[in-house]
Amino acid sequence: MKAAVFLGTGRIEVQELALAALGPTDVRVRNRAVGVCGTDIHIFNGEKGSADVTPPVVLGHEFAGEVVEIGSAVTTVRVGDRVAIDPNIYCGKCHYCKIGKKQHCENLQAIGVTRHGGFAEYCVVPEQQVYVLGEDVDFEEGAMAEPLACCLHGIDLVGIRTGDTVCVIGGGPIGQIMVQLARISGASLVLLSEPVSERRRIALELGADYTFDPLAVPLVDSIREELGMPGVDVVIECAGVGGAVEQAFAVAKRGASILLFSVPAPDATYPLRLFDVFQKELKIQGSFINPDTHQRAVELLNAKKVQIAPLITHRYGLDGVAEAIQKQTEADSLKVLVKP
Repeated sequence: MKAAVFLGTGRIEVQELALAALGPTDVRVRNRAVGVCGTDIHIFNGEKGSADVTPPVVLGHEFAGEVVEIGSAVTTVRVGDRVAIDPNIYCGKCHYCKIGKKQHCENLQAIGVTRHGGFAEYCVVPEQQVYVLGEDVDFEEGAMAEPLACCLHGIDLVGIRTGDTVCVIGGGPIGQIMVQLARISGASLVLLSEPVSERRRIALELGADYTFDPLAVPLVDSIREELGMPGVDVVIECAGVGGAVEQAFAVAKRGASILLFSVPAPDATYPLRLFDVFQKELKIQGSFINPDTHQRAVELLNAKKVQIAPLITHRYGLDGVAEAIQKQTEADSLKVLVKP
């Protein structure tokens, strides 16, 4: 099969690989659409992913496809099923798995990170990682099940209550999903801070009530002067840069919750004003991968409750994986897909 193999920092090469053997509980998937994630960008640039990466490996952990072969003991999917893949595989034996926090598994493996993933024509995955899509769900939509599942975990952790005001900082694909999930969760007002005008336009179509350009006017001033609000109840930071984190703390009103959801550079730091945390009773929450939320993500896609099509801006073949990773970093893209 044809595969784009990650060989080390900045190096991806298209190779012919033998089809992997199929175990009794394995499923062979013909990969149809694969999303480029911030984690792929970090790995490509020589930084840490969700788990340690040892090249050579086929990246691509956000993907959907068609089942073309099943192992002898597989019972939950059939040949011909359209499926999305949950890439994260937990050991079930370590301390964190045993206390119900498997996202922190000490032996975490991930399809497309530690083992061959979606940037190839085919992939072999364990049956328990396979989720059946509705017949009318496009493969491109299905590829977004994994990031959607990660967003759901973050939404669960930050605890939006019906009637809360929510500000999403960063209008990339994750921010656009968070805008929609905040609305579904019962937010009374959803705001987006994003300097790129096209991303602001899309967010308004997807359910944001107001959008702001933080480079034109400081976000906290816009919220106070234009909306007459001291801040918001929930801030969801999705940009991964220091300025976005600074905005998050500035617009969080007293008693607010801040979700730092983005994947920052491993050495990124922020000078936190501890007195603000004390005086404002801020709740600061991180979020890591997608424990037990993948099925809910698929159900939302199957029910057409989250719009994915407006987020997909660029598509590449396997020969263009390196270019796709670069494009995902550029302001004129939202979600970049690889179509094996």
